[in-house]
Amino acid sequence: MGRGRVGGGEYDGGMRNPEELFELTPAVDELPAGLPLVAGLTGFADAGAAVTQLNRYLLDTIPTTEVAVFDNDALLDYRARRPTILFDQDHLADYEPPRLVLSLARDELNKPFLLLTGYEPDFQWDRFADALLGLMGRFEVSSTTWVHAIPMPVPHTRPIKVTVSGNRSDLVESMSAWKPRTQAPANLLHLIEYRLASRGESVAGFVLLVPHYLSDTEFPLAAVTALESVSAATGLIFPTDRLREEGREFVAKIDEQVTGSEELARLVGTLEERHDTYMQGNPLPSPLVDEDGSVPTADEIAAELEKFLAARRRADEDQG
Repeated sequence: MGRGRVGGGEYDGGMRNPEELFELTPAVDELPAGLPLVAGLTGFADAGAAVTQLNRYLLDTIPTTEVAVFDNDALLDYRARRPTILFDQDHLADYEPPRLVLSLARDELNKPFLLLTGYEPDFQWDRFADALLGLMGRFEVSSTTWVHAIPMPVPHTRPIKVTVSGNRSDLVESMSAWKPRTQAPANLLHLIEYRLASRGESVAGFVLLVPHYLSDTEFPLAAVTALESVSAATGLIFPTDRLREEGREFVAKIDEQVTGSEELARLVGTLEERHDTYMQGNPLPSPLVDEDGSVPTADEIAAELEKFLAARRRADEDQG
């Protein structure tokens, strides 16, 4: 079989062309070369809905133009992540399938960049990686920055920390609060980072360490940290006032709940003490373990706060 080329890479003529996974829009003809790429895909873990909020906030607050739209039927497991459909009294009124899109975006100062938003593909990771890397080669992407978030036993009363991966040593040294050596379930952007780093191309991944008892909520300050991380890596500027205000209101309500419970206050205090000791340079191996090596849990916090958040949701619905 013959061989062909996609974005500077090769594929076997007997394999499906990666370019068949997406459709380009007319905007591609006006796309300047050498832009940075920012990526956030929802999938395996999205603690505090950090990536979900990041994508929604950027698409709602800055101008974007779609450049490439990826094929749901090839990449998405519909039965695992079912699309939303609107039932209006006696008929189906709207259907909203998920979307995986590469867009041209502009920050608050009108500086252009590429933005990859949507779901993490369920299928064809290697082929999707070839497709995305091919597009990045075609557009001569200057750097890649991506974010995701995982739940950790850390207190909500301290700024959200990050772990940085990739080959940006400046960011690793200045921002990475936890540098473990461990095996972890991979997501697709890990694969993209691995391939880019192996080729010596600039890439940085930010893992947000979100309080695990807030991992099932939309924690606005997680989205703020995601935006701050992207800004640190790219120099892009984003409006964050609304998210910061929402974050202050959210934390104030959590603090009210904690203050009203002696047990919650004690547990949060334990997390604070462990966090502060680790950040002060005490030789603990990580902010997740005590000196005896045991892994702490804050399940009591999670249970109590879940009751509080459920009551808050009911109150919001009643007000609505």
